[in-house]
Amino acid sequence: MKRLTTLALIAGLCTVVGLFLSSGLEDVAAAVVSAGWGALIVVAARALAVAWAGLGWFAIFPKFERPSLAACINLRFVREGINTLLPVATVGGDFVGARLLTKRGVTGGLAGASMFVDLMTQALTQLIFTVAGLGVLIWLAGDGPVVRTVAGGLAVATPAIAAFYLIQRRSGHRVIQALISRFASGREWRALGAIDVLYDNLRKLYGAPARIASGIGIHLLGWVIGTLEVYVCLHFMGYPVSFAEAVVIESLAQAVRGAAFAVPGALGAQEGGLIALCAIFGIPAEVALALSLVKRLADLLIGVPGLVAWHLLERNAAHAETDERGAELGRRLTPVLQPATATLGPFYSYAPPRSAPPGLRPGEAERGDLKKCA
Repeated sequence: MKRLTTLALIAGLCTVVGLFLSSGLEDVAAAVVSAGWGALIVVAARALAVAWAGLGWFAIFPKFERPSLAACINLRFVREGINTLLPVATVGGDFVGARLLTKRGVTGGLAGASMFVDLMTQALTQLIFTVAGLGVLIWLAGDGPVVRTVAGGLAVATPAIAAFYLIQRRSGHRVIQALISRFASGREWRALGAIDVLYDNLRKLYGAPARIASGIGIHLLGWVIGTLEVYVCLHFMGYPVSFAEAVVIESLAQAVRGAAFAVPGALGAQEGGLIALCAIFGIPAEVALALSLVKRLADLLIGVPGLVAWHLLERNAAHAETDERGAELGRRLTPVLQPATATLGPFYSYAPPRSAPPGLRPGEAERGDLKKCA
């Protein structure tokens, strides 16, 4: 797996270098500079979209078992940083976020189930967003190679998302239990209990349609917020587009990025997709590459703090676990040490030397005691 990831990374880097050289480095640099303050607005829009996604995660929890909104937003930035900047196939950060959520008082089963449901709502809303973008593209530009390519991708993605949903339901529970029962042995049977807890929580979350609908609505609006990145950046670069055109570029570029999940950071795929999509609306390749660079700047400025927060949370959790183990060891040793202290105390207690009576020298007192004993 590491070799495939490395090969994909090398291929992506070669593609990026080739695209930049063919478009002219000076032209791309000039387009990036022309973005000016628009680049900061893009970063702000990305931060808003990530925080909004944290709200979508928060919305699916039961009222009396949900973590704080701040915890969901903070961990959503951690998930974003890991998925964007590390070679984890865009889902590793979600598992890390679920694990860190257990440090906030959420049970492991509920944290894991919330992560799967949140991924499901994101995947579904991205599919809806892509279908909407494809429909707008057909309305604006008619049929074409891009339309047919995206339609083919949707034909593959739709059954995949349906399967991802079904695997979380009762039929998926039976399949996973059957697989583990067949291949697990010995102590590995304990995994069955964990799976039962996970699916019990999945049933509880999916059994509240209002919360699921809220999560879907929030995530769908989050994809629309992401459209501001394209809309604002192209306006600052001198190539203004309508919001509908920005929806087409953003939605289909996100679809391309999602399809290239095996390539770290979707290197090459994002750049090539933006060039093809911007060309539909008469935007030159160097501007499309500059747009991609601004987006990657947002990846860094939002992702790096997320990685730093991850490091700090892991360190604090490790320190808390160490302190808890020390306190537990102290509680266990206390009843053992107390009787020993009580028994050994008189033997090791300090008794001051007796003073001699008045008129006697110190040695005469001891000799007097010996005579009494005799």
